[in-house]
Amino acid sequence: MSVEKIRNVALIAHGGAGKTSLSEALLYDSGAIKRLGKVDEGNTVSDYDPEEIRRKMSVNTSILPCEWRGYKINILDTPGYMDFVGEVLGALRVCEGAVVVVDASAGVEVGTEMVWTYADERQLPRFVFVNKMDRENADFLRVVNEVAEKFGVNVIPIQLPLGSEASFSGIVDLVRMKAYAGSEAREMEIPSQFRELAEEYRTRLMEAAAENDDELIVKYLEGEPLTEEEIKRGLALGVKSRKFVLALCGAATLDIGGRALLDAIVDYFPSPAEVEVQTESGETLKADENGPLAVLVFKTFADPYVGKLSYFKVYSGVMSSDSRVFNARAGEEERIGQLFFLRGKEQTPVKQVGPGDIGAVAKLSVTVTGDTLCDKGHLIVLPGIKYPEPLFSVAVAPKTKADLDKLSNVLNRLVEEDPTLQVKREFSTGETILSGMGESHVDIAIRKLQDKFGVGVVTSLPKVPYRETITRVARAQGKYKKQTGGRGQYGDVWLRLEPLPRGAGFEFAEEIFGGAVPKQYIPAVEKGLKEAIQSGVLAGFPVVDIKAVLYDGSYHPVDSSELAFKIATHLGFKKAMEQAGPILLEPIMNVTITVPEQFTGDVLGNLNTKRARVMGMDQKKGTAIIRAQVPLAEMQRYATELRSLTQGRGVFSMEFSHYEEVPSHIAQTIIEQARKEKEAQQEKK
Repeated sequence: MSVEKIRNVALIAHGGAGKTSLSEALLYDSGAIKRLGKVDEGNTVSDYDPEEIRRKMSVNTSILPCEWRGYKINILDTPGYMDFVGEVLGALRVCEGAVVVVDASAGVEVGTEMVWTYADERQLPRFVFVNKMDRENADFLRVVNEVAEKFGVNVIPIQLPLGSEASFSGIVDLVRMKAYAGSEAREMEIPSQFRELAEEYRTRLMEAAAENDDELIVKYLEGEPLTEEEIKRGLALGVKSRKFVLALCGAATLDIGGRALLDAIVDYFPSPAEVEVQTESGETLKADENGPLAVLVFKTFADPYVGKLSYFKVYSGVMSSDSRVFNARAGEEERIGQLFFLRGKEQTPVKQVGPGDIGAVAKLSVTVTGDTLCDKGHLIVLPGIKYPEPLFSVAVAPKTKADLDKLSNVLNRLVEEDPTLQVKREFSTGETILSGMGESHVDIAIRKLQDKFGVGVVTSLPKVPYRETITRVARAQGKYKKQTGGRGQYGDVWLRLEPLPRGAGFEFAEEIFGGAVPKQYIPAVEKGLKEAIQSGVLAGFPVVDIKAVLYDGSYHPVDSSELAFKIATHLGFKKAMEQAGPILLEPIMNVTITVPEQFTGDVLGNLNTKRARVMGMDQKKGTAIIRAQVPLAEMQRYATELRSLTQGRGVFSMEFSHYEEVPSHIAQTIIEQARKEKEAQQEKK
């Protein structure tokens, strides 16, 4: 397929707007499939993962190519649930257009706002497809006006619905000025009751089309009617320059509106040939088969049987089966085996994938999502994909010894498949933390560990990484003396502990005069201190923001050793710490919460129960943006809380700010809890 005849289109929406049903209808209308599947029956091409079938919602982006009027359209059906935003970002990265699917009765929802923002960031041309026109309270023009008002864009309907709710039966095509009824799209004259409205919106459409072309505007102003081809040319220019957004309508489950949407994708969205791409070094690439090879891997799928499947888009050059390419990030060569075109889980082997097209390859050894594959002689790095920080974490521990051996490797494969998941080891608490975009996201990842990779884990609320510090200067002696039949052990140190400002960490200094502690033992004292600060005296948390000074001591010419001085340092540190007014510190997070204005009071009220400090608030287009500082201990399940407070319409981001003293009544509870845990561990031993 020549690059001019390829269209890459992402279907994006709030969850439940009907993207998967629409993609199924498009495959059926184009003849790619012979039977229309249903989400409720778990038999759609797009939702083939067991988790998707079980939950009746998409969790992965599916590639769904079809052919229409001699064009190849790669439809990327993305998840609507915002926990799986990484899939949406990956899909938008490789498309030249996006169809925003909106529920005809619900209108613009929070997920619509999120995906619209992501499409704006990518500067993508887009359509609005108003779906579910057969539902109660469905109102096409209300939704069109809501989109225009909410996003400040010019929305041009190129269709009107024939009726709505139970009487919805087809569409009026304002370009052709014909009506199309039923799932077969039977052509007919526009019924008389719709003609006046159709004439009004056709005039608006012609004005919008004419404005994008000097020749057309002259013709239009002279009162000459524009031909169908001229209207299409003007609309295509307006869509590509993002001067306006075209609005279409239909009912995917009734298979109404799909054919007209396929026509619009072919007629109005740009092909990859019309979009230039900048590399990281500033080189401009065109979708040319004679150009240098530039391939972006935008998604990775870990299959326990096939291994790793990498989804890619060719931006320049041609990717061939059984070839060698170079991974620019890893600096290593990759052997390319058999290439595939995907349709859902179905894989069709192909010899090569040309510029502008999307394919897949299995078993790449070093390549991960966001990597560029190129020729070794012409290094190219394409801009990667930026993912948001995770918001919801659990501590994971293996169920059995067999699980322990496999866990680390399998967690890495999970993260490779989904870059919005993160795995880290929290050394201060000894826990392995798995973080994702929300409770469902992490829950599905845990189920994948079990069902896909056969690794069982136990999850728990992560321990908060508290720290300990001191509030005043204290001095103490640490003396270790051990006499046995042979050589003894002797070490003696005097330490002074001083508090440092927040975030300063640990400092060591020595003020030894006259060789009270010989120079060869001073590194042992420093090493002993670095070990000692790993466990404080209050609850065993690491000690921070402290300066330790070795200012005196004594030694024995025979019995002193590095070990003796290290042990003496541990003893002295503990004594000094107890006298230095030790306190607990907790991590404080910078939190930014975005909610519709009507929920502001509820969210602020809830923050007040979390020891939060509200730092500021902005209003923007009916949305409140609240900035606050909140202890991490209060935020561990906030992703779930915020959803229930705001009917799923609130979103937030969070990043570490600083450590701060824990209020004494809360500190007492934490210390008591740590003591009980320590006792329980000793009993186990």
